[in-house]
Amino acid sequence: MTEASRPRVRREPQQARSRARVEAILTAADRILSREGYEALTMRRIAEESGAPVGSIYQFYPDKGAVVDALGRRYLLAFASAIDELVERAVSGELTDLVGTMVDVYAELFRSQPGGMALWAGRHLSPELARADEASNTLIADGLQRIVEHLTGGPGGERARRATRMVVWASNAVLHEVFKGDGEPDLETVEELKRMLRFYWDDLRGRLETTAE
Repeated sequence: MTEASRPRVRREPQQARSRARVEAILTAADRILSREGYEALTMRRIAEESGAPVGSIYQFYPDKGAVVDALGRRYLLAFASAIDELVERAVSGELTDLVGTMVDVYAELFRSQPGGMALWAGRHLSPELARADEASNTLIADGLQRIVEHLTGGPGGERARRATRMVVWASNAVLHEVFKGDGEPDLETVEELKRMLRFYWDDLRGRLETTAE
């Protein structure tokens, strides 16, 4: 782990009570971001929303940037867990609809992380969250490459690496549009994304399987 990627915390919570307080702090910060935006996220506002004294927040996080950093890491862990599960399902033969399942899982992650979505939609990404977002995209693309190579029977090389990153970029762009508003998401657009990616997946699979022969 590089120095730049280390969490900027004053101390890690050890006791259950401290862990519960940190969870309340981060949950409150996520709510503020999703409802009021990045500018409204202050240590005092987090205290009001979480019910924790301002002083107790500073015990764990030196500033607002550190709180956002911690949120970014929580988002990243959720993406890591989701992609690991997809890889396991693919290897075990349970993943019968790669594109549909991948888009559904990805969409649910967007829906369940309104704070991160609010930051992205407003283009107010802090350097900390921008790094976490970039890391999650790389992690998802790497996981998809592992799935693609498993399903096509061999290493896909640069073609598979480029293709899986393009899938992540395209999915990101569409899902950010779908979930960035305050109203109900346009789920038909999510279905259109699946149709588009299925055509691409069929073409890619044919090219990779031909190369593997």
